[in-house]
Amino acid sequence: MASAPVRVRFCPSPTGNPHVGLVRTALFNWAFARHHGGTLVFRIEDTDAARDSEESYEQLLDSMRWLGFDWDEGPEVGGPHAPYRQSQRMDIYADVARRLQEAGHAYECYCTTEELEQRREAARAAGKPSGYDGACRELTAEQADAHRREGREPIVRFRMPDEPVTFTDLVRGELTFAPENVPDFGIVRANGAPLYTLVNPVDDALMEITHVLRGEDLLSSTPRQIALYRALAEIGVGNGTTPAFGHLPYVMGEGNKKLSKRDPQASLNLYRERGFVPAGLLNYLSLLGWSLSADRDVFGIDEMVAAFDIDGVNANPARFDLKKAEAINADHIRMMDVADFVAACEPWLKAPHAPWAPEKFDPKAFEELAPLAQTRLTVLSDITANVDFLFLDEPVEDEASWTKAMKPGADALLKTAREKLADADWNAEALKQAVITAGEEHGLKLGKAQAPVRVAVTGRTVGLPLFESLEVLGRERTLARVDAALAKLAA
Repeated sequence: MASAPVRVRFCPSPTGNPHVGLVRTALFNWAFARHHGGTLVFRIEDTDAARDSEESYEQLLDSMRWLGFDWDEGPEVGGPHAPYRQSQRMDIYADVARRLQEAGHAYECYCTTEELEQRREAARAAGKPSGYDGACRELTAEQADAHRREGREPIVRFRMPDEPVTFTDLVRGELTFAPENVPDFGIVRANGAPLYTLVNPVDDALMEITHVLRGEDLLSSTPRQIALYRALAEIGVGNGTTPAFGHLPYVMGEGNKKLSKRDPQASLNLYRERGFVPAGLLNYLSLLGWSLSADRDVFGIDEMVAAFDIDGVNANPARFDLKKAEAINADHIRMMDVADFVAACEPWLKAPHAPWAPEKFDPKAFEELAPLAQTRLTVLSDITANVDFLFLDEPVEDEASWTKAMKPGADALLKTAREKLADADWNAEALKQAVITAGEEHGLKLGKAQAPVRVAVTGRTVGLPLFESLEVLGRERTLARVDAALAKLAA
């Protein structure tokens, strides 16, 4: 194991929208593989026909590409262990299940759901473990025939060893599970469909996975899988190696509860739609259980890969903090090349639901103000509210901003400012001086003098630097908006 090239896997199920916990798992596996010069296997666990969908499958691939993850084996790439969709590997699982039964590692179980629940209730009432009690472990051929004559359809159960299972978790250290707490478990449904408990370890064995990095919620299944790996080695499935396991800490959401994929803030699509950039989102998700250093929260993905190893992962639950995620994303927006920032904003600036008509968008005007806008965004979708004054015929009317800026005397100040602006050279410095001079004539400093001008022109009290905005907006449109504000004040 120590000398084997690192092979890790990311194996989501195509059910619903990808969520941030899934992305964190993908990130840690990808970074671990890249740090060690190893292989990332991207595998699709789509054996649940009732819940899996082709749409979700396409979303998974699209999300991986958007996040910037590459994979060495898997869909669209291929590899020596293809196919990488479990729905296309059913013959493999059926053959392995048969061989496990023939070797005595698995057996048919004819217990009904009602019988199982009755026995579980009785065990709980007696203060005993309520897992499967092994009723069908040693059925004779005659007993099995009798069950079949009754019309019972068996499932296949794996026979757990009667001794403790001990392993060293890469995050949590040595763990031991007593046999009474890990009962025999189902690996094939009565209809012949293989269960996750079988297909996941079988694929890991055949694909020669060396390290399994996954969420803490799967920790209880690990002793079962370790026992199954050993049985698979005995019947010649895989290379006989049991992977090393590392269970990543829970991600906690609101109310200190485990973040569920049903929680709105868990949806990856939410962050894409709001305009998180992949580098910012991945930077934040990496902090949910790991850190580059005690005094640095903002770093690039290349820095993470260079530093990441599983022994740096903290076992304690990590809390998802949306405000911190937004702050880190804002830092990454500011770190972008301006050209990349301009390109990243285009989906919002040219979208059908943008607040202006498509023909009103002026790319040259936006490019002039882009460096200023870049320093003010938290997420890319904020761009429309920052630059809408450039592309709308009239500014958005914000009533609170109007009330705040257009106090008694604002009309007189605006008239003077208009005169000064009309005579000024049309560059940011000259426009600023014009408003300073207008303010001085009314006993106002720049901050108070520019507020009515800003609201008249942009509709809001806050936004991009005013005078650079006026320079790009142009003389004619600026003066027309000041005139419109004066007319409104006079009405």
